[in-house]
Amino acid sequence: MAVATDSSEFRYLPSQAEALGTSVPSARRLALTLPDGRTLSALHFGEAAPEITLLHGAGLNAHTWDAVALLLRRPVLAVDLAGHGESSWRDDLDYSPAALAEDLAPALARWTRQPQILIGHSLGGLTAGVLAARHPDLVRALVLVDVVPGLDTAAAPAVLRDFYTVTDFTSRTEAVERAQRFGFGGTREDTERGVFFNTRERDDGRIEWKHHFAHIIGHAFDALESARDEGSDPWADLVAASAPITLVRGARGFLQDADVEALLQRRPEARVLTVDAGHNIQETHPAALADLGIAELAEISR
Repeated sequence: MAVATDSSEFRYLPSQAEALGTSVPSARRLALTLPDGRTLSALHFGEAAPEITLLHGAGLNAHTWDAVALLLRRPVLAVDLAGHGESSWRDDLDYSPAALAEDLAPALARWTRQPQILIGHSLGGLTAGVLAARHPDLVRALVLVDVVPGLDTAAAPAVLRDFYTVTDFTSRTEAVERAQRFGFGGTREDTERGVFFNTRERDDGRIEWKHHFAHIIGHAFDALESARDEGSDPWADLVAASAPITLVRGARGFLQDADVEALLQRRPEARVLTVDAGHNIQETHPAALADLGIAELAEISR
Protein backbone atom coordinates (compact mmCIF):
# COMPACT_ATOMS: atom_id res chain seq x y z
CA MET A 1 0.00 0.00 0.00
CA ALA A 2 1.48 3.34 -1.06
CA VAL A 3 0.64 6.56 0.75
CA ALA A 4 0.84 9.84 -1.14
CA THR A 5 2.65 12.60 0.78
CA ASP A 6 1.20 15.71 -0.93
CA SER A 7 -1.42 17.02 1.49
CA SER A 8 -2.35 20.12 -0.54
CA GLU A 9 -5.65 18.56 -1.56
CA PHE A 10 -6.75 18.77 2.08
CA ARG A 11 -6.34 22.54 2.23
CA TYR A 12 -10.10 23.08 2.35
CA LEU A 13 -10.76 20.87 5.36
CA PRO A 14 -10.07 23.47 8.10
CA SER A 15 -12.55 26.00 6.69
CA GLN A 16 -15.13 23.28 6.07
CA ALA A 17 -14.71 21.96 9.59
CA GLU A 18 -15.09 25.45 11.05
CA ALA A 19 -18.29 26.03 9.08
CA LEU A 20 -19.68 22.67 10.20
CA GLY A 21 -18.66 23.14 13.82
CA THR A 22 -16.44 20.09 13.93
CA SER A 23 -12.75 19.23 14.11
CA VAL A 24 -10.31 18.25 11.36
CA PRO A 25 -9.29 14.58 11.39
CA SER A 26 -6.03 13.24 10.05
CA ALA A 27 -6.34 12.61 6.31
CA ARG A 28 -4.13 10.90 3.80
CA ARG A 29 -4.31 9.54 0.29
CA LEU A 30 -3.93 5.82 -0.36
CA ALA A 31 -3.08 4.04 -3.59
CA LEU A 32 -3.33 0.38 -4.53
CA THR A 33 -1.91 -1.20 -7.67
CA LEU A 34 -4.50 -3.56 -9.16
CA PRO A 35 -3.54 -6.86 -10.84
CA ASP A 36 -3.67 -5.30 -14.33
CA GLY A 37 -1.35 -2.45 -13.32
CA ARG A 38 -4.00 0.24 -12.88
CA THR A 39 -4.10 2.31 -9.71
CA LEU A 40 -7.09 2.64 -7.40
CA SER A 41 -6.91 5.63 -5.08
CA ALA A 42 -8.78 6.65 -1.93
CA LEU A 43 -8.84 9.05 1.01
CA HIS A 44 -8.53 7.75 4.57
CA PHE A 45 -9.92 10.05 7.27
CA GLY A 46 -8.92 9.21 10.84
CA GLU A 47 -6.19 7.07 12.36
CA ALA A 48 -8.01 3.77 12.91
CA ALA A 49 -9.12 1.27 10.30
CA PRO A 50 -12.18 2.51 8.37
CA GLU A 51 -15.66 1.63 9.60
CA ILE A 52 -17.53 3.33 6.76
CA THR A 53 -16.69 3.38 3.04
CA LEU A 54 -18.07 6.10 0.76
CA LEU A 55 -18.51 5.69 -3.00
CA HIS A 56 -19.17 8.72 -5.22
CA GLY A 57 -21.32 9.05 -8.30
CA ALA A 58 -20.36 9.34 -11.97
CA GLY A 59 -18.32 12.45 -12.73
CA LEU A 60 -17.44 13.11 -9.08
CA ASN A 61 -14.57 11.97 -6.86
CA ALA A 62 -13.79 11.07 -3.26
CA HIS A 63 -13.74 14.71 -2.15
CA THR A 64 -17.50 14.97 -2.73
CA TRP A 65 -17.70 13.25 0.69
CA ASP A 66 -15.42 15.65 2.61
CA ALA A 67 -18.23 17.28 4.60
CA VAL A 68 -19.80 13.90 5.41
CA ALA A 69 -16.43 12.56 6.55
CA LEU A 70 -15.91 15.58 8.81
CA LEU A 71 -19.35 15.20 10.39
CA LEU A 72 -19.03 11.46 10.91
CA ARG A 73 -16.02 11.88 13.22
CA ARG A 74 -15.23 8.20 12.67
CA PRO A 75 -12.59 6.45 10.56
CA VAL A 76 -13.77 6.68 6.97
CA LEU A 77 -12.59 5.56 3.54
CA ALA A 78 -13.68 7.58 0.49
CA VAL A 79 -12.74 5.90 -2.79
CA ASP A 80 -12.01 7.39 -6.20
CA LEU A 81 -13.79 4.93 -8.50
CA ALA A 82 -11.91 3.84 -11.60
CA GLY A 83 -11.70 6.63 -14.16
CA HIS A 84 -12.27 9.32 -11.53
CA GLY A 85 -10.09 11.45 -9.27
CA GLU A 86 -6.63 9.94 -8.89
CA SER A 87 -7.66 6.43 -10.00
CA SER A 88 -6.59 5.15 -13.42
CA TRP A 89 -8.83 5.27 -16.46
CA ARG A 90 -9.94 1.95 -17.94
CA ASP A 91 -8.76 1.24 -21.49
CA ASP A 92 -11.84 -0.93 -22.09
CA LEU A 93 -14.18 1.95 -21.13
CA ASP A 94 -16.06 -0.43 -18.82
CA TYR A 95 -17.41 1.64 -15.94
CA SER A 96 -20.30 -0.67 -15.20
CA PRO A 97 -21.14 -1.27 -11.52
CA ALA A 98 -19.88 -4.84 -11.88
CA ALA A 99 -16.47 -3.76 -13.19
CA LEU A 100 -16.12 -1.07 -10.54
CA ALA A 101 -17.08 -3.51 -7.79
CA GLU A 102 -14.38 -5.95 -8.85
CA ASP A 103 -11.81 -3.15 -8.52
CA LEU A 104 -13.11 -2.33 -5.05
CA ALA A 105 -13.02 -5.83 -3.60
CA PRO A 106 -9.21 -6.16 -3.32
CA ALA A 107 -8.96 -2.54 -2.17
CA LEU A 108 -11.37 -3.03 0.72
CA ALA A 109 -9.65 -6.28 1.62
CA ARG A 110 -6.38 -4.33 1.87
CA TRP A 111 -7.57 -1.08 3.46
CA THR A 112 -10.23 -2.25 5.92
CA ARG A 113 -10.28 -4.66 8.86
CA GLN A 114 -14.02 -5.26 9.23
CA PRO A 115 -17.16 -5.40 7.07
CA GLN A 116 -18.09 -1.88 6.03
CA ILE A 117 -21.13 0.31 6.19
CA LEU A 118 -21.13 1.09 2.49
CA ILE A 119 -22.70 4.41 1.47
CA GLY A 120 -22.92 4.87 -2.30
CA HIS A 121 -24.24 7.81 -4.28
CA SER A 122 -25.66 7.30 -7.77
CA LEU A 123 -23.19 5.11 -9.73
CA GLY A 124 -21.43 4.47 -6.43
CA GLY A 125 -24.69 3.14 -4.99
CA LEU A 126 -25.15 0.72 -7.88
CA THR A 127 -21.54 -0.39 -7.41
CA ALA A 128 -22.14 -0.85 -3.69
CA GLY A 129 -25.10 -3.13 -4.42
CA VAL A 130 -23.01 -5.37 -6.65
CA LEU A 131 -20.18 -5.50 -4.11
CA ALA A 132 -22.60 -6.40 -1.31
CA ALA A 133 -23.99 -9.29 -3.35
CA ARG A 134 -20.73 -10.71 -4.67
CA HIS A 135 -18.47 -10.00 -1.69
CA PRO A 136 -20.82 -10.16 1.32
CA ASP A 137 -17.92 -10.56 3.73
CA LEU A 138 -16.86 -6.98 2.98
CA VAL A 139 -20.23 -5.28 3.58
CA ARG A 140 -22.14 -4.91 6.85
CA ALA A 141 -24.87 -2.50 5.74
CA LEU A 142 -25.80 -0.77 2.50
CA VAL A 143 -26.96 2.82 2.03
CA LEU A 144 -28.07 3.90 -1.46
CA VAL A 145 -28.11 7.65 -2.08
CA ASP A 146 -30.72 8.72 -4.65
CA VAL A 147 -30.36 5.67 -6.86
CA VAL A 148 -31.87 2.23 -7.47
CA PRO A 149 -30.81 -0.31 -10.11
CA GLY A 150 -33.85 0.18 -12.32
CA LEU A 151 -33.36 3.93 -12.76
CA ASP A 152 -34.16 4.94 -16.35
CA THR A 153 -30.89 6.22 -17.81
CA ALA A 154 -32.80 7.94 -20.62
CA ALA A 155 -34.68 10.13 -18.13
CA ALA A 156 -33.08 11.98 -15.20
CA PRO A 157 -29.44 11.17 -16.07
CA ALA A 158 -30.07 12.88 -19.42
CA VAL A 159 -29.10 16.00 -17.48
CA LEU A 160 -25.60 14.54 -17.21
CA ARG A 161 -25.48 13.86 -20.93
CA ASP A 162 -26.35 17.51 -21.58
CA PHE A 163 -23.91 18.81 -18.99
CA TYR A 164 -20.96 16.94 -20.46
CA THR A 165 -21.52 18.09 -24.03
CA VAL A 166 -18.89 20.66 -23.01
CA THR A 167 -15.72 19.07 -21.63
CA ASP A 168 -13.17 21.90 -21.66
CA PHE A 169 -13.14 25.57 -20.68
CA THR A 170 -11.06 28.73 -20.86
CA SER A 171 -10.97 28.87 -17.05
CA ARG A 172 -12.21 27.10 -13.93
CA THR A 173 -14.58 30.03 -13.39
CA GLU A 174 -16.32 29.10 -16.65
CA ALA A 175 -16.67 25.50 -15.45
CA VAL A 176 -18.07 26.68 -12.11
CA GLU A 177 -20.67 28.85 -13.83
CA ARG A 178 -21.78 25.98 -16.06
CA ALA A 179 -22.08 23.64 -13.07
CA GLN A 180 -24.21 26.17 -11.22
CA ARG A 181 -26.48 26.70 -14.22
CA PHE A 182 -27.18 22.96 -14.19
CA GLY A 183 -27.84 22.99 -10.45
CA PHE A 184 -24.79 20.94 -9.46
CA GLY A 185 -23.03 21.63 -6.17
CA GLY A 186 -24.33 23.76 -3.32
CA THR A 187 -23.07 27.28 -2.68
CA ARG A 188 -20.72 29.07 -5.05
CA GLU A 189 -17.86 28.21 -2.69
CA ASP A 190 -18.85 24.53 -2.69
CA THR A 191 -19.00 24.48 -6.48
CA GLU A 192 -15.60 26.16 -6.79
CA ARG A 193 -14.09 23.55 -4.50
CA GLY A 194 -15.71 20.72 -6.45
CA VAL A 195 -14.51 22.07 -9.77
CA PHE A 196 -10.98 22.45 -8.38
CA PHE A 197 -10.88 18.77 -7.46
CA ASN A 198 -12.53 17.63 -10.68
CA THR A 199 -10.52 19.52 -13.32
CA ARG A 200 -6.96 19.87 -14.57
CA GLU A 201 -5.07 22.26 -16.80
CA ARG A 202 -3.96 20.90 -20.18
CA ASP A 203 -0.68 21.75 -21.89
CA ASP A 204 -2.55 24.26 -24.09
CA GLY A 205 -3.77 26.14 -21.01
CA ARG A 206 -7.42 25.08 -21.26
CA ILE A 207 -9.21 23.47 -18.32
CA GLU A 208 -10.79 20.02 -18.77
CA TRP A 209 -12.72 17.61 -16.61
CA LYS A 210 -10.30 15.23 -14.93
CA HIS A 211 -12.49 12.15 -15.00
CA HIS A 212 -12.85 9.79 -17.96
CA PHE A 213 -16.63 9.74 -17.63
CA ALA A 214 -16.97 13.25 -19.07
CA HIS A 215 -15.41 12.11 -22.32
CA ILE A 216 -17.37 8.86 -22.74
CA ILE A 217 -20.69 9.56 -21.06
CA GLY A 218 -22.73 8.58 -24.09
CA HIS A 219 -20.90 5.25 -24.30
CA ALA A 220 -21.35 4.65 -20.57
CA PHE A 221 -25.11 5.16 -20.53
CA ASP A 222 -25.57 3.34 -23.83
CA ALA A 223 -23.75 0.34 -22.34
CA LEU A 224 -26.18 0.28 -19.39
CA GLU A 225 -29.15 0.46 -21.74
CA SER A 226 -27.67 -2.27 -23.94
CA ALA A 227 -27.26 -4.60 -20.96
CA ARG A 228 -30.88 -4.01 -20.01
CA ASP A 229 -32.06 -4.60 -23.57
CA GLU A 230 -30.16 -7.89 -23.63
CA GLY A 231 -32.36 -9.14 -20.82
CA SER A 232 -30.02 -8.95 -17.84
CA ASP A 233 -31.81 -8.07 -14.62
CA PRO A 234 -30.37 -4.85 -13.13
CA TRP A 235 -31.92 -5.76 -9.76
CA ALA A 236 -30.35 -9.20 -9.44
CA ASP A 237 -27.40 -8.21 -7.26
CA LEU A 238 -29.35 -5.96 -4.91
CA VAL A 239 -31.97 -8.68 -4.42
CA ALA A 240 -29.22 -11.20 -3.66
CA ALA A 241 -27.36 -8.97 -1.19
CA SER A 242 -27.78 -10.07 2.42
CA ALA A 243 -26.85 -6.70 3.96
CA PRO A 244 -29.67 -4.48 5.25
CA ILE A 245 -30.57 -1.67 2.84
CA THR A 246 -31.46 1.97 3.37
CA LEU A 247 -32.42 4.25 0.49
CA VAL A 248 -31.92 7.99 0.97
CA ARG A 249 -33.95 9.80 -1.66
CA GLY A 250 -33.62 13.43 -2.64
CA ALA A 251 -37.08 14.99 -2.91
CA ARG A 252 -35.82 16.84 -6.00
CA GLY A 253 -33.41 14.14 -7.10
CA PHE A 254 -33.39 11.58 -9.91
CA LEU A 255 -35.79 9.02 -8.42
CA GLN A 256 -39.50 8.82 -9.09
CA ASP A 257 -42.11 7.24 -6.80
CA ALA A 258 -42.17 4.22 -9.11
CA ASP A 259 -38.44 3.67 -8.52
CA VAL A 260 -38.96 3.56 -4.76
CA GLU A 261 -41.92 1.21 -5.15
CA ALA A 262 -39.79 -1.08 -7.31
CA LEU A 263 -37.21 -1.30 -4.54
CA LEU A 264 -39.80 -2.06 -1.88
CA GLN A 265 -41.40 -4.75 -4.04
CA ARG A 266 -38.08 -6.55 -4.21
CA ARG A 267 -36.71 -5.67 -0.77
CA PRO A 268 -39.79 -4.89 1.37
CA GLU A 269 -37.70 -4.61 4.53
CA ALA A 270 -35.63 -1.74 3.10
CA ARG A 271 -35.83 1.61 4.85
CA VAL A 272 -36.58 4.71 2.76
CA LEU A 273 -35.69 8.20 3.95
CA THR A 274 -36.49 11.35 1.99
CA VAL A 275 -34.35 14.48 2.27
CA ASP A 276 -35.40 17.89 0.94
CA ALA A 277 -32.53 17.93 -1.54
CA GLY A 278 -31.55 17.33 -5.12
CA HIS A 279 -29.44 14.44 -6.37
CA ASN A 280 -26.10 15.27 -4.70
CA ILE A 281 -27.31 14.93 -1.12
CA GLN A 282 -23.79 14.39 0.23
CA GLU A 283 -22.82 17.90 -0.87
CA THR A 284 -25.93 19.90 -0.01
CA HIS A 285 -27.19 17.98 3.05
CA PRO A 286 -24.13 16.11 4.43
CA ALA A 287 -25.50 15.98 7.97
CA ALA A 288 -28.38 13.75 6.86
CA LEU A 289 -25.96 11.11 5.61
CA ALA A 290 -23.53 11.51 8.50
CA ASP A 291 -26.36 11.05 11.01
CA LEU A 292 -27.44 7.93 9.17
CA GLY A 293 -23.92 6.51 9.22
CA ILE A 294 -23.60 7.18 12.94
CA ALA A 295 -26.98 5.54 13.56
CA GLU A 296 -25.91 2.47 11.58
CA LEU A 297 -22.77 2.19 13.71
CA ALA A 298 -24.84 2.49 16.88
CA GLU A 299 -27.20 -0.22 15.68
CA ILE A 300 -24.30 -2.54 14.94
CA SER A 301 -22.75 -2.03 18.37
CA ARG A 302 -25.94 -3.04 20.23
